[in-house]
Amino acid sequence: MVALWLGVGCGIVLIFYIMGLPDTSNLWKTETPSAVTILDRHGVRLVSRGITYGTPLSVHELPAYLPQAVIATEDRRFYYHIGIDPLSLMRAALANLTEGRIVQGGSTITQQLAKNLFLTNERTLKRKIQEGLLALQLEWRFSKDQILTLYLNRVYLGAGTYGVEAAAQRYFGKSATQVTLAEAALLAGLLKAPSRYAPTNDLDRSRWRTDVVLKAMVDAGFIDDAQRRNAQATKPRFTWAAATPGVHYFIDWVVEQLPTLVSRPDTDLVVRTTLDLELQIKAEKAVALTLDRDGDKLNFSQAALVSLTPDGAVRALVGGRSYAVSQFNRAIQARRQPGSAFKPFVYLTALEQGMSPSSEILDAPITIGNWSPKNYNNDYRGKVTLTTALARSLNTAAVRLAEQVGHQNIVDTAYRLGIQSKLDPNTTLPLGTSEVALLELASAYAPFANGGAAVIAHSIIRIETDDGVIIYERLGGGLGRAVTQRNVGYMNEMLSATMRWGTGRAANLAPRAAAGKTGTSQDSRDAWFIGYTADLVTGVWVGNDDYSPMRRVTGGTVPAVIWKDYMLAASANDPMRPLPAIGAKYVSADGENTGGNALTRFLSRLIPGR
Repeated sequence: MVALWLGVGCGIVLIFYIMGLPDTSNLWKTETPSAVTILDRHGVRLVSRGITYGTPLSVHELPAYLPQAVIATEDRRFYYHIGIDPLSLMRAALANLTEGRIVQGGSTITQQLAKNLFLTNERTLKRKIQEGLLALQLEWRFSKDQILTLYLNRVYLGAGTYGVEAAAQRYFGKSATQVTLAEAALLAGLLKAPSRYAPTNDLDRSRWRTDVVLKAMVDAGFIDDAQRRNAQATKPRFTWAAATPGVHYFIDWVVEQLPTLVSRPDTDLVVRTTLDLELQIKAEKAVALTLDRDGDKLNFSQAALVSLTPDGAVRALVGGRSYAVSQFNRAIQARRQPGSAFKPFVYLTALEQGMSPSSEILDAPITIGNWSPKNYNNDYRGKVTLTTALARSLNTAAVRLAEQVGHQNIVDTAYRLGIQSKLDPNTTLPLGTSEVALLELASAYAPFANGGAAVIAHSIIRIETDDGVIIYERLGGGLGRAVTQRNVGYMNEMLSATMRWGTGRAANLAPRAAAGKTGTSQDSRDAWFIGYTADLVTGVWVGNDDYSPMRRVTGGTVPAVIWKDYMLAASANDPMRPLPAIGAKYVSADGENTGGNALTRFLSRLIPGR
């Protein structure tokens, strides 16, 4: 009687769970959420982001070793069980009991399919019972090959891809019907932990996991040891490598802006950006070369670079040493003290109050309250011209000048040119103690390169659907004139001197006309170089994420070297062009004068057009 009532009770529980099972009649219908393909300014594909489902492929259309790799690593008795494998469950239970933790799962491919399609990842008895019941139902309704086909087309394989076809296209740039044995083993290896073993996240770990799968295939009898060795010697070629791993800093910035420019799309999108892949490669190379050569010796572990045209189009962006290690974008998200790289706003304010490059200011010790700023190396020159004070980056002269022109006036000047971070109008302001981002500081130098127009740093040119319908297009230019032609000429005169005989000599591009400014924060915690030619405005920062001091690194050393290495490569094929001088007018690439109503031009940027 006890056994009878237990049977009845179990039957009632099973009926309860069966009644709650989801409908399995639409298994062959795939979802089609939108994906985003991002191109550089020339139409070169940088990356595809978002959830992507590949074209469904039957198990018979794939190379035999692809489903074999999956079976070898996920469920070797797949063709012999009824959806639940008691032997695998007991083996997994014994292994977990021995280790004292979960080290092995006993779920079959059919159970995994049931869980992936219909259930959550919660670890409860209810979910496990539902998973088993669904697995039995799937085995009753479909053949083994149909179940394996469904699994291979619906399983998540990292980087926003579902199914082997989408994953093969994403990682290798080809159909799953064309993958090699090594590539098939890599795809199968992703099933254990897609994000952890994706080659886009950690290539070494992905290769290790691939070797594990190949050994499992040998153990299962699908391949022999010679085939395994040949596969291990064959390194897959990844499509993402063509766009460089560092480009993902820029891609993240683009993707973050999409929701403000387009509503939730119901179709795939193609985004043409301002980035120039050739310049991006040169930027990454210049940063990596200096980090590898001097980083340990001079105690700096990070660097960032941003390069934009004089009208604000970002051509290259390096957000750090390694995107795979840290996705924090030091070119956009980090705010650090710019040091003397902030001084051009002090000197521009003086020019706007009637002074000139030849006006004089005293360079001598000064005390304001309890603060006594000092020059680098404690060297003082007495009365000097503004040109000398800026080119030599004399701190006491800059502090005296700021006291004379007014700290709030300097703040207003910096905001007008494009600084967006909060600036404190205190006595230390002229020495760059208010923190800013590299992108905004480089953007604020753009008016000196373009003839006086403030710009909005931007990354997106056009957004269209996959069938070519334009749903957003950038219109207009910047925010209108911010600096008079006279003062643009004066600033270029002074900042060019910085590179000819001042603190920026290491960045000199002679005979090409260039100008710029060095910056170093207290104790060498940050070092900057912001410079420009008539074609590019580029900023470089080096330092450590934990704010630890570097070993006597200044803006005129490491950042200036990175800047020069990049700019020489980036400008190699550009004609020599002078910087805007007094009385010169800058005309943008589309032939439009950079002046105009700031509000009108700002609004025109936001309004989508065809």
